Amino acid sequence: MMKPVLQVALDLIHSDRALAIAAEAVKGGADWIEAGTPLIKSEGMDMVRALKAAFPEKTIVADMKTIDVGGMEVEIAAKSGAGVVVILGLSSNPTVTEAILSARQYGSKVMADLFNVADKPARARQLEKMGVDYICVHVGVDEQMVGGSPLSELSSVAEAVRIPVAAAGGINSETAAEVVNAGASIVIVGGAITKAKDAAEAASKVVEAMETGDKVVSERFKKYGKEELVRAFQMVSAPNVTDALHRKGAMKGIVPRMAPGVKMVGRALTVQTVNGDWAKSVEAINRASEGDVIVIDSCGGDIAVWGELASWSCLTKGVKGVVIDGAVRDVDSIVEMRFPCFSKHVAPNAGEPKGYGGIGEEISCGGVTVRTGDWVIGDESGVVVVPQENAVEVANRAVDIMEREERLREEIKRGGTLSGILKLEKWEKVG
Repeated sequence: MMKPVLQVALDLIHSDRALAIAAEAVKGGADWIEAGTPLIKSEGMDMVRALKAAFPEKTIVADMKTIDVGGMEVEIAAKSGAGVVVILGLSSNPTVTEAILSARQYGSKVMADLFNVADKPARARQLEKMGVDYICVHVGVDEQMVGGSPLSELSSVAEAVRIPVAAAGGINSETAAEVVNAGASIVIVGGAITKAKDAAEAASKVVEAMETGDKVVSERFKKYGKEELVRAFQMVSAPNVTDALHRKGAMKGIVPRMAPGVKMVGRALTVQTVNGDWAKSVEAINRASEGDVIVIDSCGGDIAVWGELASWSCLTKGVKGVVIDGAVRDVDSIVEMRFPCFSKHVAPNAGEPKGYGGIGEEISCGGVTVRTGDWVIGDESGVVVVPQENAVEVANRAVDIMEREERLREEIKRGGTLSGILKLEKWEKVG
C-alpha cells in the first residue's frame, strides 16, 4: 500500500482562482493537484498545462471522466502534463483498454472512477486485471447533498484489489483519518480546501488527520442529515436558501417586523383565515409543537390578526415565529421581545375572533404554497419556504453556497471585486 497522499480537487471554473487556491493547498501539504471536471470543461487543456507549469514537481490529475474515445482523451491530457488521467469505470472495456494503452505510450497513469457503478468491488477487480493503475470510490456532489458518503463502500473495494484506492466525496479533516483507515491511499478533498478562507491551513489540517489517524475538528465543510436540519438552516441566510432552491421559495411582500439580528427557523403550522379574524391564528398556538413557525394566510388583509399577547404566548410555548399574509399590530412590543415576526401589513386595529378558516391546511402565503411540516427560514432579507421532502438536500446546498461565499468574500478582501473574480463578462449568457 502506497503512502497516503492528499489530492486537492479544483472543481472551479476560473483558471486564476484555481491556480491561487492550488498554491495555498500545496503550501499546506497537498501532494496531487486535480484539474476538476468543471475546470477542464471551462478552461480546457490549457488549465492542465498551467498547473503543470506552476507546480512541476507535483502530480497533476486530469479528471476527464472519460466514457468514450479513451485513447484520444488520455493522450491530450497526458501531453498537457497530466500524470494521472481519470476515466469512468462505467466505460466499455474497449474504451478502458485504449485509455490504458495511450497512458503507457505517453507516460501517464489511469485512475478509474467507480461513480454510479452498481457492483463496485467486482468492477474494480475487472479494471485491475485490465491494467488500470488506481481505483476511485467517488460519491458525487449531488449525491452528497442527500447524505451520500464514500465510506459505505470503500472498505469492500480496497479489499477487492491490490492497486491503490482513492476516495472522494465530501471528505474533510474530521473524516480523512476514517478514509485512510478504511483503505484509501489517495484522499481526494475538494470543498473543504477550496472553499476555505485559508486553503493552506485547511489542507494542513487534512494532512494532520491523515498522518495521525485522528480527526481534526472542523466547524465547516460538513453535510447534515434529517436530524440536524435546524442547525444547518440556522447557519445560513434566507438568500442562501433561495439560491439553493434555484431562486425560488421566497415570499413576496412579506417583510420583517422584528429586532435586527433576529432569525427564524422552524416547521410550518399553517392557518387559513379571513381579514381581521384572529381566532384561528391564536388557536394555532395551542396546537403548535415546540420549534414550529405559525404561517397565516389572512387573504392579504389590512386588519390585524396578530399582536403582542399572541407573540408572548408563542415564546412561552417554544414557537419560533409567525409569518402573516395580512396584518400585525403591537410591533414595538414584538421588536422589544425579539420575537421573529413577518407580515404584509402593520395596522393598529384588530378584528373579531369569529373562527372562520382552519388549521393545518395547505395555504398560499406571500405567493408561495405552504404545507404544515414545510421548513420556513426568515431573517432581515425576508422569508423562504423549503418543501419538507427536499429539506436535507436544500439545507446542504445552502450551506455549500454560504461556504463558497465565504471564500469569495476573502478574495474580495484581498483586493478583488465580485465581477472581476467571477469573470462576469466572460460568463454572460450568449444569445
